[in-house]
Amino acid sequence: MKLQTQIPLKKETRNAIDYNSKVLLLGSCFSENIGDKLSYYKFQSLQNPFGILFHPKAIENLITNAINEKEYSEKDLTFQNERWHCFDAHSSLSAADKNELLNNLNSTVSSTKKQLEEATHIVITLGTSWVYRFIETDKIVANCHKIPQKKFLKELLSVDEISESLEAILVLLKSINKNIQILFTVSPVRHLKDGFIENTQSKAHLISAIHNILNGGYAFYFPSYEIMMDELRDYRFYAEDMIHPNKTAINYIWEKFVASWFSEDTLLTMKDVDVIQKGLSHRPFNENSIQHHQFLKNLEVKKETLKVQFTFINF
Repeated sequence: MKLQTQIPLKKETRNAIDYNSKVLLLGSCFSENIGDKLSYYKFQSLQNPFGILFHPKAIENLITNAINEKEYSEKDLTFQNERWHCFDAHSSLSAADKNELLNNLNSTVSSTKKQLEEATHIVITLGTSWVYRFIETDKIVANCHKIPQKKFLKELLSVDEISESLEAILVLLKSINKNIQILFTVSPVRHLKDGFIENTQSKAHLISAIHNILNGGYAFYFPSYEIMMDELRDYRFYAEDMIHPNKTAINYIWEKFVASWFSEDTLLTMKDVDVIQKGLSHRPFNENSIQHHQFLKNLEVKKETLKVQFTFINF
């Protein structure tokens, strides 16, 4: 008896991710979940240099500014609740000192451009089609930084507007890195503050827009949203807020991602890394025992063996 419908996934062979890949993840908080997994397994990866970005316009803006090497100045900042913020970045970059924020923004722009030039894969996770436009400047922001809502207009990006934004992202990325592989996905996190119907409409716009621009063989789609909705259609796979996927769901979607996008040799290396990571987190009953010292010695041998093959791996 089959008790679950499953999303058919194609095994990617030509453009698979391995330990020589350099992966940049941008977008919604689900990209942080996948990014944390890549970090745990010691891949060459970077996630959200400007913090979590929820909608395509914010991601397009980041990529544009990085490629053009935008230099941020005080006119790009706003002061609220005793902290300086930038509407292009998440609140995680905000600071009490404006010079600290400016230094962080400008150094991040520079490092992001380098990442875009060197990346083999970029994973873009879209979270919502809803955006906020700052009335004073008539610009769509990446984050409102808890500034009073009366200072913003809330808008729903149309399918055409999102498609145009994603097309611009593809052109920008290809202009500085012609071999980059671009993977889109839609976050399974439910944005219920917008409303139940509004969240569904928002996700539908994102999915439709992505499929409008999938062409040329260098842009792909991974169905993380569909896996959550169809394979894991039960509230036991949600966190206590009933909005975010829980650890079990994240692990399940990660396993699907690995199965479809990672090479077979890579899976073997991941097992070796996992053994070392678990060994490093092991807490012995007796730190001074001969058995524990031998365990640590064996662990060091495994680490050195791996580092000979992949010099960038550090534990």
